[in-house]
Amino acid sequence: MSQPLGRPREGRVDQAVAAAARALLAEQGYAQLTVDAVATRAGVGKAAIYRRYATKQEMIFAAVMHDLELTAPPDTGSLAGDLAAVTRDIVANLATPPPGVIPGLLADVHADGALAARFATGFVTAERTCITEILDRAVTRGELPRRPDPAVAHALLLGPVFAWLFLLMENRDTLPALAETVAATVAQALRDAEPP
Repeated sequence: MSQPLGRPREGRVDQAVAAAARALLAEQGYAQLTVDAVATRAGVGKAAIYRRYATKQEMIFAAVMHDLELTAPPDTGSLAGDLAAVTRDIVANLATPPPGVIPGLLADVHADGALAARFATGFVTAERTCITEILDRAVTRGELPRRPDPAVAHALLLGPVFAWLFLLMENRDTLPALAETVAATVAQALRDAEPP
């Protein structure tokens, strides 16, 4: 997922590829999407896509979820507020893609060890960095005595939203309320956690 040396990336191409991928996912679904079709729709060469993404899955993830330049939400002044902001982002990222995209993408990632490793060192690391920044803010403010394990906090925020959407298949209209509940619950759990 690293950018090769030489030619700089063009924002226009990035935007065209992302827009084409999202449109084709809505029209054709995840399984039928090809890099060739995205390149044609975006009006770019296939090589331009492969300079940016090593695989179709990485291209799709960047188009419908987030790219590697993910940043933490602005500081709200409290752990609960920061967690609410990041949980709203999680909800938006998971609920926006057409049905079947996220489960199909994750199935492909988990079926291929090398691809799973690339996702872990790229996209998951970007997400974990945001969570770590939020936890460090809380420590600096004195809301937490020490930084909790960012992987645990990440799982606590992501897990309920994922389960709601893809395992339980509950009403998407209730996602805003779920996001607030998850964020408040996780903030309280992190504050209440016993030091090791």
